[in-house]
Amino acid sequence: MTTTPLSFLLTNGVVSDPANTPPVTTFLETHPGAYTTTRTLNNASFVLFWERHLKRLAESLRILYNGDPQLLFGPNMTSLPLPSLSANSLLLQSEVNDIVNDSMKNVLPVALEGRSDGEELSITTLVSGNLGKLGESGDLELEKIGGVLDVSIYVGIYVPCVFGVRGNGAQLAVAGRGRDVAAAKYSDWVKIRKSLERLKPPSGTELLLSNDGDRILEGSASNFFVVRRKEDNEAKEQTIHCFEVQTAPISDGVLPGIIRQLVIEVCLSKGIPFREVAPLWSEHEFWEEAFITNSLRLMQHAETVRAPSSWESLHGNSWKDISWKEKQFEEGPGMITTILQKEIMEKAVSEGYSLSCFA
Repeated sequence: MTTTPLSFLLTNGVVSDPANTPPVTTFLETHPGAYTTTRTLNNASFVLFWERHLKRLAESLRILYNGDPQLLFGPNMTSLPLPSLSANSLLLQSEVNDIVNDSMKNVLPVALEGRSDGEELSITTLVSGNLGKLGESGDLELEKIGGVLDVSIYVGIYVPCVFGVRGNGAQLAVAGRGRDVAAAKYSDWVKIRKSLERLKPPSGTELLLSNDGDRILEGSASNFFVVRRKEDNEAKEQTIHCFEVQTAPISDGVLPGIIRQLVIEVCLSKGIPFREVAPLWSEHEFWEEAFITNSLRLMQHAETVRAPSSWESLHGNSWKDISWKEKQFEEGPGMITTILQKEIMEKAVSEGYSLSCFA
């Protein structure tokens, strides 16, 4: 008999009974707000890129607050005028850091007690607006913005896949349109992407998003990269300069993922040719490698990428209604993917945020 790993949910300082804690996707589908997800590394000794996640969380919060407050406060929000938050607001970042780190100090000790040796912790932080905290005046002062925010932290058990092992590659399928408000990471997208699951083949790892069936933007829960062979490359010995790493630019409507940015930084520091341009399915014969990135898997090489023979066939009700074309890659990650993964793991250690900081 197998037991379900415990999950722990803390909201505004109170930890829920693990027996009554819903799956993390269910929680996100039913609560508005900006969120970010990361995990621990090295037997739960530190949190991956925590300071980068706090910065991105505050930025997502600012984007939703200024541009689409219903995604932050919920669909029943009234037309209450809100003072705008400026970009790079030090006040907002400070408020987010304080309220989230305080919550982490309350939930992590409890979660660590429920963890077995060798297991990691996944950590999802959701920040929602709560206009009920405004008081009788109904006025929101920027200096007190932290007072109208609810913080929830969901901690679960996570067992990462081993990079490069046969069978651990991603099976990807192009079958969904790009996101709205893509620059922010918000919980409503979890509900929207669920509706796309009917188009994912049974063996599929994740869906890739595209607005025209050719320019691939990102994954439904990841960023997408290809390593493209240069058309004029005739060198017998393959070096990093024979290829170009490509991923869609933020301006195309993709999430500015934490690991996405790290891949860019590594390419620039190691002299690996890189260009922010959406990979084209029509050029997939030049693709030598492909991989997806997010803060749980970090990097996962692609074994196959499928795309519909006809973009119009996506109007069907199931993946069975779609005729697929397929691009297969070599077993295991390629040369460029392996270099990038090694460098990112080194950055993960150097930028690791010790759990002792939450003691």
